[in-house]
Amino acid sequence: MYMAEDDVVYVGNKPVMNYVLAVVTQFNSGTDKVRIMARGRAISRAVDVAEVTRSRFLGDVSVKDIQISTETLNTDRGETNVSAIEITLAK
Repeated sequence: MYMAEDDVVYVGNKPVMNYVLAVVTQFNSGTDKVRIMARGRAISRAVDVAEVTRSRFLGDVSVKDIQISTETLNTDRGETNVSAIEITLAK
């Protein structure tokens, strides 16, 4: 899923190409940068999205920034720490 007003693509459990399409759509609509965000097990999928977008679809796009962090989530078993990543692609 993506939110056009923030130029952010949130990566979850869908196939990689769904998110690649969302990123390409953002760039084709005129934005200069797109942030790809993911948590937990979706982090590797977010990296795949960035690399497939960059290598196969948009050659003029590069990785401008990568931020990693840990977020605390409240679950039914209490609090748990989840890793998070934010990859910024820009023209």
